Amino acid sequence: MRAEWNERAREDAHYYVAFGRRDQDDDEFFATAKDLAGELAGELKRLPQTPRKLRRALEIGCGPGRLLRPLSQYFGQIYGVDVSDSMIAMAKEKLRDVSNAFPHAIGGSDLKLFPDGHFDFVYSYAVFQHIPSAAVVFSYLRETVRVLRPGGVARLQLNGLPKTSRAYTTWEGVRIGADEIHAFTREHGIELLALTGIDSQYMWTTWRKPSTPVSTPTGACRIRALSNAFSSEQAVPATGRLACVAASVENLPQGCDLNSLAAFIDAVAGRVCYIGPRERNGFSQVNVFLPDGARTGLLPLRLEWRGTRLTADSFVRVIRPGPAVPRLNSLTDAINLMSATRIESGLVKASIEEVDSIETFNATVDGTPVEKIETFRADPLTERWEVNFQIPPSVEAGARRLDIRLGTRTLATIGIEVVR
Repeated sequence: MRAEWNERAREDAHYYVAFGRRDQDDDEFFATAKDLAGELAGELKRLPQTPRKLRRALEIGCGPGRLLRPLSQYFGQIYGVDVSDSMIAMAKEKLRDVSNAFPHAIGGSDLKLFPDGHFDFVYSYAVFQHIPSAAVVFSYLRETVRVLRPGGVARLQLNGLPKTSRAYTTWEGVRIGADEIHAFTREHGIELLALTGIDSQYMWTTWRKPSTPVSTPTGACRIRALSNAFSSEQAVPATGRLACVAASVENLPQGCDLNSLAAFIDAVAGRVCYIGPRERNGFSQVNVFLPDGARTGLLPLRLEWRGTRLTADSFVRVIRPGPAVPRLNSLTDAINLMSATRIESGLVKASIEEVDSIETFNATVDGTPVEKIETFRADPLTERWEVNFQIPPSVEAGARRLDIRLGTRTLATIGIEVVR
């Protein structure tokens, strides 16, 4: 892993880390961290209220320091580790003006550089998905548990795609299933607070290391409001990507997590995927996907904790889902993702959503069929497919018309610029 990632660092570290486009300068490279850094910072609401200067964070797989820089503002000390000493050398140079950021090269799958209970926050993005060994990934996960302080939080991204590959590499790494994350957190006594993106490349999970023994809840636990988890609407479709209800729960007991909290909708178990931090008003958000085959109407929803009823029934309005609307989400050069419709590599990447089957996909450039079409289902929840194809070699450089179809139905007509 070190040798291959050192080679990638020498070739184009910014590209292999951010996967935006080739030859980004530092300003452009660090700008790509804005949205992700904001999402990670949102998890800090789960931490105990301690002064910023006393908090410590760790990034596993920090690369040249893309996320260390923006997240350094939230901590007294922030550390980054990477197996690539070339990446760490770059991080030290790029972060020389960030006095509280400390990048370190490590030699294996442990975090022995740090003592037990050292960090308030541990995070990792686009790292475990490049590790070819499940044993190495789980070694890092065990080490994450060890170095977290009681009350500390981890936010980690893994490749949750189905395990269809026969071999894994340092680019297309091992895949970890949601059931494995449930089992791991149960075994290690870790609170599992979020598990989203199941069966996709970007499966996210949030953990907390318990700070006190779980105790009997004080005060009645009540569901105060129900709504669609992805909008402010009061209705939830029976199926599809929006078939998720958000429950605003008062006095959710300390220690509730995805392994101990169950939700029953119309007496059938739904899938609890997210438990939010307790807000100042004492409310916590709990997101639950509706069970398969849910009927429409006003359906009772109740919560159980450790097999015991926790709340009285509250009622969610379930409606018939609207028709699927296949649509093109994005289209870019397949190599330089930031080049948009300027196709520099001859390869195109398209993202298409709400498509049951991609088999009828076809496309033409100025009437000439595209070549070498490759597809895979990137997210089963949204029925999102990633499609890669080649601009025909006979198509000359310049402004061209790209028509994308599913069968005989035109999905999009887009002007592109072909660069030869």
